[in-house]
Amino acid sequence: MTVLAKYQRLEAEGIWRRSPGEQRRDVIVSVGKTTITISTPTEITLTHWSLPAMERMNPGHMPALYCPEGDASETLELAEDAFVEAVERVLESVRRRQGRSGRVRRFFAIGLLIAVLGGAALWLPGAIARHTASLLPDVARASIGTSLLSEMDRMTGPPCDAPSGIRALEHLQDRLFGVRAVRLVVLPSTLPESAHLPGGTILLAHKLLKEMETPEILAVHVLAEDIRRGYSDPVARLLHVAGIKAVLVLLTQGTVPDEAVARMAEHVVTTVPSPVPTDVLKDRVTAVGMTIRDSANLDDAPDQSTATVAAAVAPATLPILDDGHWIALQGICEE
Repeated sequence: MTVLAKYQRLEAEGIWRRSPGEQRRDVIVSVGKTTITISTPTEITLTHWSLPAMERMNPGHMPALYCPEGDASETLELAEDAFVEAVERVLESVRRRQGRSGRVRRFFAIGLLIAVLGGAALWLPGAIARHTASLLPDVARASIGTSLLSEMDRMTGPPCDAPSGIRALEHLQDRLFGVRAVRLVVLPSTLPESAHLPGGTILLAHKLLKEMETPEILAVHVLAEDIRRGYSDPVARLLHVAGIKAVLVLLTQGTVPDEAVARMAEHVVTTVPSPVPTDVLKDRVTAVGMTIRDSANLDDAPDQSTATVAAAVAPATLPILDDGHWIALQGICEE
């Protein structure tokens, strides 16, 4: 027997039989790193076995009898104690490496499964909410918006409704949106700046009106909120906030549970508006007859704050509101 490189290659004599009906043959057995080669004494290869798939049929007994795993019809008999001991060590090493590899694969599979389930947990509710929203007719969307506005009375107080202010608000609607079905509503408190509801309602905080020096600056904030309204379906976003239970109730019963409406309303009145693309907002500003001052530099960042864009707006050629309407609108919550 020759032992090379600490059992990386072994050679010895053995007796091999391909099948029970065939004669046993004297062979030379060579064991490499991952395979066993069975050859004639004249070095003609008869077959190869995979070491990981090789098993001993008579552990603890000599001569040692081996077969390919799951196929006892083909056998290999080895009689040299030292060779058998070396083969067993090689097999043990191979199986140990295979076991570690198997554990790694199992850990990887478990990790992948956890990642998939985690991704599904994050993605699925949003996907269901978007699908449900896509099924709702305009009447249902408007109904959800009305329910939300009613719920907001508890958190913000009822919408401001001084008659002269309402008339001024209607003038602002017509000036910015024409015949589009957009409704402007002013809330007395709590709302950070602006928000929107399903059904075409844009909410404005009264403090926003009081802080604005001109109706043009207010108009920029209104247009920015209208852009946000068009970027994502407000029903889908609010249903995602409400939770999967609320979505299922809406699908099966056609209504949104009261507790879900409360969560959705709280989300609306506490969410700070995000920036919108500067170029899009500039286009909307110019479309209603306002211009950006030549000295304003708005090209340094793609998402300037709404206040930054508003500060760069010059008075409109056709005023957004005349002085009387502007004063009335600023006092819409005071009567």
